[in-house]
Amino acid sequence: MGTALLLLAVVAAGVLPPSETTLRPPGGRPVALVTAETENALLAVSLQDGRIIRRVALPADPENIEVGNGGTAVLMSTKAGAVTLLDWRSLRVIKTLRGFRAPHIAAKAADGEWVYVTDDATGMLSVIQLARTRVVARVFVGMGAHHMTVSPDGRRLWIALGERARTVVVVALRRPDRPRVVRRFDPGFEVHDLAFSPSGRTVWVTTSTRRSVEVFSAATARRLYSVRAGVPPQHVAFGGRFAYVTSGYDGRIEMVNATNGQVLRSVRVPYGSFNLATAGGLVVASSLLRGTVTELNSRLHVLRTKKVAPAARDVALVFW
Repeated sequence: MGTALLLLAVVAAGVLPPSETTLRPPGGRPVALVTAETENALLAVSLQDGRIIRRVALPADPENIEVGNGGTAVLMSTKAGAVTLLDWRSLRVIKTLRGFRAPHIAAKAADGEWVYVTDDATGMLSVIQLARTRVVARVFVGMGAHHMTVSPDGRRLWIALGERARTVVVVALRRPDRPRVVRRFDPGFEVHDLAFSPSGRTVWVTTSTRRSVEVFSAATARRLYSVRAGVPPQHVAFGGRFAYVTSGYDGRIEMVNATNGQVLRSVRVPYGSFNLATAGGLVVASSLLRGTVTELNSRLHVLRTKKVAPAARDVALVFW
């Protein structure tokens, strides 16, 4: 979540690739699914005009949303101890799962069949099989289990134990319904969030104390290089050849070369824009502190900012 970065000068021609064409699935219009935490609701916001086109009531304190592959969206309601499964096209509630203490983050496997949920209060990692709409396994990974990321091949999960974590847990998913802790390590700083790169070879680790994102080898957990970033904590999402890094306390997003960590561009967004999502040549960011949703293209040109709620916690990008 970030003090002010200097706005980068326009990058010389040739450094940035040609503009990407916004890709839209057949008949699809871009829609931001936003958790309105203080209103206990999920909002569907049309990015074409900023209108709220649908609103769904959720259990208390909806914080984070996961869409990923498949047709099911997964919503975490932390205070209610509930995980809600919805059809992301119709926003029909499929099922609400109870029995959690403080579910916080969901990560969906690439095949869209399995969802992993961390629970801060119990230290458990739960496995939801979407075809059966139920929890099929739980394993203790460590108290404070919070942010996590699943590898593109679905074989590994990295979990940070806390929002200021000094321990990262590596979980093997050779059998998706039987996660197994294979390693714990201290990265040498306080970790906030983690994100596997699209290649699966590196994990980008954001911090709670540094103006940088640290890039680690996924195979050895060795730090490879640092990416300059704004005031911590930061969040990372990937789109094509770029990584996008937010600093909510700076009110900025950076576009970064995902191969070498070079910062290519930095733009202002509303204060408190911590979370972001990418898809179809678009980037969207939600502001927890301003209640806005900001739409940008892949080169970080701001297309639209719209206030949608008192607090817009998390965001996912879908096409209807």
